[in-house]
Amino acid sequence: MGHEFSGTVEAIGEGVTDIDVGDNAVVEPYFVCNECAPCNAGNYHLCTKMGFIGLAGGGGGLSEKVVVDRRWVHKIGDIPLDQAALIEPLSVAHHAVTRGGAKKGDVALVAGAGPIGLLVAAILKSLGVRTIVTELSEARKAKALSSGIADHVLDPSSQDVKEEVLKLTDGIGADIGFECAGVNEELNLLLDAVRPAGVIVNVSIWGQPATVDMQKLVLKEIDLRGTIAYVRDHEAVIKLVKAGKIDLKPFITGRIALDDLVSEGLRTLVEHNDTAVKILVHP
Repeated sequence: MGHEFSGTVEAIGEGVTDIDVGDNAVVEPYFVCNECAPCNAGNYHLCTKMGFIGLAGGGGGLSEKVVVDRRWVHKIGDIPLDQAALIEPLSVAHHAVTRGGAKKGDVALVAGAGPIGLLVAAILKSLGVRTIVTELSEARKAKALSSGIADHVLDPSSQDVKEEVLKLTDGIGADIGFECAGVNEELNLLLDAVRPAGVIVNVSIWGQPATVDMQKLVLKEIDLRGTIAYVRDHEAVIKLVKAGKIDLKPFITGRIALDDLVSEGLRTLVEHNDTAVKILVHP
């Protein structure tokens, strides 16, 4: 198990000349076929047979060692290994922001301050985008503010998010919204709060079918886009972290040994996920 991981190169295969034993690196954890139409078009993240190392076999971050193709290995230089374990989810966020076309000066509304929502906001801030985050959990609201990735945090249980966003945008609405909760109420909220001709990027993997108010989508000419994983994002993300544009330390909320994986890792994520962002496991 484990598709978000960092490590140190212990051995290299024949013909590998641009990476050395001892280099610290992260893995872009893909299995792809290199034969289907998406792969041939360069969209390997849409491979019809795509799987993730650590989810679909191939070892993973909880193993002592893993063997992968050279194309998936990205050197991280002096980024600490613990922070580098977050390069993978940060790449998910980077791809989502790229899909949305956010640019400096935009106002973005991020619905949900779980791990991916927080990292989406971090990418947006690194680009000079003004960020508004919605969240119910007190711990996650506090993390969004203390980490500096949110300019404003709104609680939809006690605030009229649409009204507040309009106040913050001179009555216009957000330029772009990111659905990071997988909750229909949040999707509806985004449809209300983005401006006419705005963009909504659905980042969540939904556990059930969503219901979209097509009238809102049509009358405001909203562009609703999907995004999955990453494609050629890791190198750009590593550069952002190296340049100090994104600080990953605040998002590490726990460090445990492999022996404590169930008691202090998985159970925490299931029973107290509102207090945890990323729990690091050392194998």
